[in-house]
Amino acid sequence: MGLNGCCSCVKYLMVLINILFWVIGLTIVITSLWMLTDPSFMLSMTQSYNHYHIALYVFLAIGILITLGAFFGCMGVCRESQCLLVSFFCVILIVMVAQIAAGAWAFHNKDKLDDIVRAAVKSSVQEEYGQASMSSRTVTFDTLQKSLKCCGADGPGDWATSRFNNVDRTNIVDIAVSSLNVFYNIPESCCKEDLKDNDCERSRHLKFGGPLNTFIYQQGCVDKLIEIIYENWVTIFAITAAVILLELLSLTFALSLCCAVRNQHYKA
Repeated sequence: MGLNGCCSCVKYLMVLINILFWVIGLTIVITSLWMLTDPSFMLSMTQSYNHYHIALYVFLAIGILITLGAFFGCMGVCRESQCLLVSFFCVILIVMVAQIAAGAWAFHNKDKLDDIVRAAVKSSVQEEYGQASMSSRTVTFDTLQKSLKCCGADGPGDWATSRFNNVDRTNIVDIAVSSLNVFYNIPESCCKEDLKDNDCERSRHLKFGGPLNTFIYQQGCVDKLIEIIYENWVTIFAITAAVILLELLSLTFALSLCCAVRNQHYKA
C-alpha cells in the first residue's frame, strides 16, 4: 500500500530534488574528469601541481557520492524502502558536512588567498615551466598568459631566473649576480596577439634589467588571476549555500518519509 496525502507530495518533491542531485553530481564528475585530463584549465595555477590534483580527486569523490545518494533517494522513494532512504540520508549528510567544512576553511583562509596563488604561480614560472616532466603545467601557463594577456608571475623579468632559461636555482645569490648584463628568453605566449613571427621572436630575447619590448605583455599574471577569483568568490559561495540548503531540505524529507513508511508498516 503506497503513501498518500502529504506524504505523496513529499515523495514527488523528493524525486524532483534527486533529479537535481543527479544533474549536480554528474556535472561535478564530468567536470572533474575533464579538468584532470585537460591541462589548459587556468584554475590549476591557483595552487601547487600536487595539491591541485588532490583537490580534483576530492571534488570527483563528492560528485560520485552525490550521484550515488540521488540513486538511493529515488529508489527509496519509489520502493518506499527505509533501508534505501537511510542510505540516502547518510550519503547526503556526509557530503553536506564535507561542503560545510570546506566552505568554512575557505572563508577562514580567504585572506591568505593572495599568498597561496602568488606562491603557486611563482613556482610554476621558476621551477616547472618548460620542464619535460611538467609538460601539462607548461601548456596551462601558456593558456593563462594568452587568455589574461600577462607574462610571468609579477612581470616578464621573472623569466630571467627561471629554469626555462636553464638557470640553476640552488643558489639564489649566485643567480642575482650571474644574471647581470646577460640576455634571457621569455615564452612565446608572452607575445601580444597578431604579431608577425619574426617580431615575436625578437621580442622574446630580453636583456636582464633592460627596457621591455612593447610587443610583449608587461603585466604579471598573479594580480589578474587573483582578481578573477575575487570576482567569482560571492558566486561560488552562493551556489554552495544553495546546494547545502537543498541537501538539508532533502534530509528532512527523507526522515519524514522514513517515519511514514515505518508507521505504515506498523499499521499493516
